[in-house]
Amino acid sequence: MANDNDSLLFLPLGGSGEIGMNLNLYGLDGKWLMVDLGVSFGEPHYPGIDLVFPDPSFIVENRADLLALILTHAHEDHYGAVAALWPDLRCPVYATPFTAELLRGKLMEAGILDQVPLHVIDLSKSITLGGFDVEFFSLTHSIPEPNALVIRTRLGTVLHTGDWKLDPDPQIGHPTDEDALAAIGEAGVRAIVCDSTNVFSPGRSGSEGAVRDSLETLLDNRKGRIAVTTFASNLARVSTIAKVAQKHDRHVVLVGRSLHRAVSAARDTGYLEDCPPFLSEADAGHIPPEKLLLICTGSQGEARGAMSRIAANEHRDIVLEAGDTVVFSSKIIPGNELTLARLHNMLVENGIEVITEKAEFVHVSGHPNRGELKQMYEWVRPEVAVPVHGEVRHLEEHGALARSLGVKEVVVPRNGTLVRLAPGPAAIIDHVPAGRLVMDGTVLVDAEALPVIERRRLQHNGAVFVTLTIGEASGALAAYPQVMTAGVPGFDSEEAMADIAEAVREAVMDLAPAVRLTPEKVGEQARVAARRHVRNATAKRPVTQVAVSYVREADDRVVSGKGVHG
Repeated sequence: MANDNDSLLFLPLGGSGEIGMNLNLYGLDGKWLMVDLGVSFGEPHYPGIDLVFPDPSFIVENRADLLALILTHAHEDHYGAVAALWPDLRCPVYATPFTAELLRGKLMEAGILDQVPLHVIDLSKSITLGGFDVEFFSLTHSIPEPNALVIRTRLGTVLHTGDWKLDPDPQIGHPTDEDALAAIGEAGVRAIVCDSTNVFSPGRSGSEGAVRDSLETLLDNRKGRIAVTTFASNLARVSTIAKVAQKHDRHVVLVGRSLHRAVSAARDTGYLEDCPPFLSEADAGHIPPEKLLLICTGSQGEARGAMSRIAANEHRDIVLEAGDTVVFSSKIIPGNELTLARLHNMLVENGIEVITEKAEFVHVSGHPNRGELKQMYEWVRPEVAVPVHGEVRHLEEHGALARSLGVKEVVVPRNGTLVRLAPGPAAIIDHVPAGRLVMDGTVLVDAEALPVIERRRLQHNGAVFVTLTIGEASGALAAYPQVMTAGVPGFDSEEAMADIAEAVREAVMDLAPAVRLTPEKVGEQARVAARRHVRNATAKRPVTQVAVSYVREADDRVVSGKGVHG
């Protein structure tokens, strides 16, 4: 069913059921077109993991039928997985100039730039790939060149919105061409596959131009240094902040590698031409505090972000002092509240004023609020609504909104659900495997691989390590069990570890001598005994590993008495 050649198909493998790591597929005539290939970031569920990817196994197995990958824009959750996953796909990649410029940097770092067939498409142009005629349609968002895709096929037209909003004053790029959107709707749209991020937020998301006006007032007459932190890719905000600094006669210093990379790509592709020049981090110490404005990475409190390093006084060039001001010009992403609270408190403790979106108007979202979604549906008038780019609650609410606006066919997908868009009624017709991959150090593994699961268990319960030495002839203990623990509450002393060792010794000695000569059986007996002892004392279930070795023995005596090493 997943290769139904007579239908127009839609298959999300990432981004439907979560916000992040978008991967969408369109199928027709046995061929597939991929839209976006994004990444998400580590979360408490994956300790030690920085990056999470959608699992592309389905399309990797069918890569002979994969026509191309089209990128809608250069946010990490839409293009950040290309360098890691493209070697398994080996398909052409299409992107508009700014996205392509940033992607080149990632491909160069991965050492595959010369391998990837990267095609640069001018704004508002069209390409034909198999049975898909794809028009790039510019919308507004928080990054240059956010593209919706108008995908025309013999079975109907799909509007894939990507990330978007309706901003009359976007600071970078042009406002959305509303008449052109209405004309697309007038020509007939079979389905809209649409952003659901802000479906619970009433009204409109607000304009970047309004943020500029607010910051101009908010930062007026401040005497010390001003640092503003935002997402490096939010170049509309970078432009806004630079213009505010210019009005207040302040020099702008960019702090953070990703900011320099994004600004360089913008300059190379014709953006930020109306912004004043940016200075380097090394210049900051030579500028009077009242003349300095810093634009910094680390708006979510990331440990390696510039703002965290500055707050901890660990940055080589940048110092903040009492009387300075820090503006967090971004949304607090759910899950980052505690991390940001610690960062805010660290700054305030040092006499620095902290301003966030909770207290002042310093941020607008790059995604459509409920009012903008209603406007889009009025223009496009789709026969089918397919909500994507959201958690389950967002998708279901978006589906309910579409129905209330008169859309007769609504399909709310999850990752792995195969949707028939045409012909006939839209419906979920099959499911394919969909999961997650994680970048564990430099190794890409399944998110449920044993090392990842074990690290999660270690995080919550700690670990116990037992070493057994057994006589290879008699099956007697040739040495007292050795025990080490890590992260187990109450079991960090020699005395406590000796208690585990004694519990292990008693359990092993309960086995018949012949059984002790089987490493799997004696090891499991010891593992269960050690784990049970800790669980009874602490209610923790530590990861427990046992090493069994056999040695030649001088006699058959059983070791007695207590002792522990390590």
